[in-house]
Amino acid sequence: MYRSVFIVALAALASFGGSDASAQAPGVAGSPLPAGQTNDPFPQPIARDEGAITVRLREFASLPDIDGAPARLMTLAEEPASGRLFVSDMRGLLYAMGANGGAAATYLDLREPKWGVAVQSQGRERGVQSFAFHPQFAQPGTPGFGKFYTYTDISNQAPAPDFTTPNATSTHDTVLHEWTAKNPNAARYDGQAPREMIRLRQPFGSHNGGMIAFNPTARPGAAGFGLLYIGIGDGGSGGDPMNLAQNLGSAFGKIFRIDPLGRNARNGKYGIPATNPFVSTKGALPEIYAYGVRNPQGLGWDSKDGAMYMSDIGQNIVEEVSPVTAGANLGWNIWEGSYRYVSRQAVIMEGQRSDPKMTWPIVEWSQLDPVMLPNNSSASVGVIAYRGAKVPQLQGRLLFGDMPSGELFHVNADNLPKGGQDAIRRVLFVTGAGAAPRTFLAIIQEKNRAQGKAVAPRADMRFYGNAAGQIFLLNKADGTVRVIEP
Repeated sequence: MYRSVFIVALAALASFGGSDASAQAPGVAGSPLPAGQTNDPFPQPIARDEGAITVRLREFASLPDIDGAPARLMTLAEEPASGRLFVSDMRGLLYAMGANGGAAATYLDLREPKWGVAVQSQGRERGVQSFAFHPQFAQPGTPGFGKFYTYTDISNQAPAPDFTTPNATSTHDTVLHEWTAKNPNAARYDGQAPREMIRLRQPFGSHNGGMIAFNPTARPGAAGFGLLYIGIGDGGSGGDPMNLAQNLGSAFGKIFRIDPLGRNARNGKYGIPATNPFVSTKGALPEIYAYGVRNPQGLGWDSKDGAMYMSDIGQNIVEEVSPVTAGANLGWNIWEGSYRYVSRQAVIMEGQRSDPKMTWPIVEWSQLDPVMLPNNSSASVGVIAYRGAKVPQLQGRLLFGDMPSGELFHVNADNLPKGGQDAIRRVLFVTGAGAAPRTFLAIIQEKNRAQGKAVAPRADMRFYGNAAGQIFLLNKADGTVRVIEP
């Protein structure tokens, strides 16, 4: 199918970070691009039916509205020892769920004044970005006992930041906190106020944070055990205007790796692993594990070989899923996916993947692909190398998604593509025997109607897996956690 390489006027898309509130429509509709440039580098669309896998999607748990608005579900994590599941509402709540789901119960309300967190949750992008449990959370006598971490946008900017930008103004801070529960099995958090570890002063109000996670494949005694990975966006606006992602002296546009139990960092509040790639590089921050990212909304590891992957939201043209290794340069803002970045209007077709120093995407796709939402662009989110037994159809597949459309995709995890979207295939859902396969967005909209709520125009999907091989889908429109089944 042919799709015009002329500029298409895009809607402002700040609400999910694929583009930004400050981004203007990239030109006048019908205006030709310069020779060699395009706003659609993949004219062959993603296959709608070929290779599609159909799975069952079941409602697992429900979260309450806040002031009449549905829960803004953002992160789901499993406590590794007990298998308890937790899920966050970006506005400041952390809920616990039983093994069989049902109604979720509040575990921690970060908005309570006694914690001093001051959650800033304006818009669709800000709030509690992510949380993670230390792998020793439920193991008495270990250094990580009772400890978990939240990564939160906050309005209190009184303390001096650990990392800032050259921008003359700021909108808020993003802070990594450590919490310590007295009894990890308690139904509700029973510890003291959190300990602040890292504070980033944000220059703009979009794509500031990202995902935090421990490598679940790292075993006790291994070099990577207990190290926390932190996704940090390039600061927002559009196009990385201060060129922070390629600057090794800046925290922004990076993936950090720290030892949360150490104390040898510059501020004395966390540790710098000796194996980090830039600990001996003059002028580079020793926390950096990889760089050249824009808005890292998903981190995942393959249990088969320990390989790490990241989904990174593009500017206006290309979405991508990439491998991540120590010291990797993921390209932004020199490259958008496999293509040299020009502006919000276009990428250059010539010289694709021509720099041997870059780490290139496994898969990438056009924001203009017909599978995506029209006039709503696209945003890469989540990545799971599925090796579980719960859903046999998905075994050996690398799963990743598109946030606003709610499309879940798959490729072969044992024979990874080398860029482009030709290998991408869809995952579709049924909700009962004899039901026709549907998209996640259609299922959300059906729930909205049953709830008597306005029908969501987009899915705002996130998805996560657990050790048992379950895969859970979240969204910001109906307060429902769902689980994939065969």
